[in-house]
Amino acid sequence: MEQITLGLVGVGRIGVMHAENLAALNRELNPRGIDVRLVLTDVAAAHARSVAERLGARFLPSAAEMLASGVDGLVVATGTATHPGLIRAGVDADVPVFCEKPVALDVADSLPVLEHVRAAGGTVQIGHQRRFDAGYLRAREALAAGELGWIHSLRAVTCDMTPPPVEFLAASGGLFRDCSVHDFDILRWLTGHEIVEVYAKGSNNGDPAIGAVGDVDTALAVVTFDDGTVGTVSAGRYNGAGHDVRLEIQGSRASLTVGLDDRAAVRSAEPGVTFPAGAPHRTFAERFAPAYRAEMVAFVELVLGRRPNPCPPEDAVAAARVADAAQESLRTGVPVRVAADPVRSAG
Repeated sequence: MEQITLGLVGVGRIGVMHAENLAALNRELNPRGIDVRLVLTDVAAAHARSVAERLGARFLPSAAEMLASGVDGLVVATGTATHPGLIRAGVDADVPVFCEKPVALDVADSLPVLEHVRAAGGTVQIGHQRRFDAGYLRAREALAAGELGWIHSLRAVTCDMTPPPVEFLAASGGLFRDCSVHDFDILRWLTGHEIVEVYAKGSNNGDPAIGAVGDVDTALAVVTFDDGTVGTVSAGRYNGAGHDVRLEIQGSRASLTVGLDDRAAVRSAEPGVTFPAGAPHRTFAERFAPAYRAEMVAFVELVLGRRPNPCPPEDAVAAARVADAAQESLRTGVPVRVAADPVRSAG
């Protein structure tokens, strides 16, 4: 049995989900000869101790003590502002790092982190969980095999059922950076092409406080790829029908839709059509629960050297460049070229 210990920093909503998934991994990995142990820390020490006790994990007072204890990998689920320092600390301790997106608050702050990781020869996996979703994986397979013919358009949708707290939105960087960056990442990953231009529009018909902190509650971006293909990326905070994440890929030979299952947050207006009949997902955690579990399995395999990095930080920064262009277009009302020479990755 090969035993590894993973340290997790941050036990807020995302951190607790990752901790629960990691604590449950042994049911899947023990038959493959892998035993995973978990150590937790958070500035909210009492809460972190409680979570650790519930999950049978160990608690340590700080990330520094965690790294000094000899963990084999580090999972970062803290606020964005702390990501650069924790990524550097993990890389300097010579352990692979998993970090929730984004790498840093903006692209400019991300670049020194990338340089540090490269100089140290570090391994950092960024949390873009859609890369592990069964539907997106099937779509990538279909595109690679040419099943759809040549692609003439893509339509990506990400809509929350209810908005997060305004306090979160005030520091999120905007709807495209917070939400649509997942769509920008998956579009690059699926197609193998860069988005080179974005034209964005947005509106605010919900809580006026969202507009007051400089954000919008609904937005649409027309994207152009480097081969001339066009697509749309739409996002919303008030989709009362449920959490809606879909991608339509339309080709010269066939079309394919990710997220169109019995729990899709859509309903047909056609007489006699009852599909989809299931209750829609209410949150992203529910919609992508299997993908989040698969993401942690992938990180364990990365720590053990059994697979390549499924989402290097260069990819996350490339998606963030597109989000920056979308936010700029939203502000100016004109099309914006994506910053030149985004770093391509084989991830």
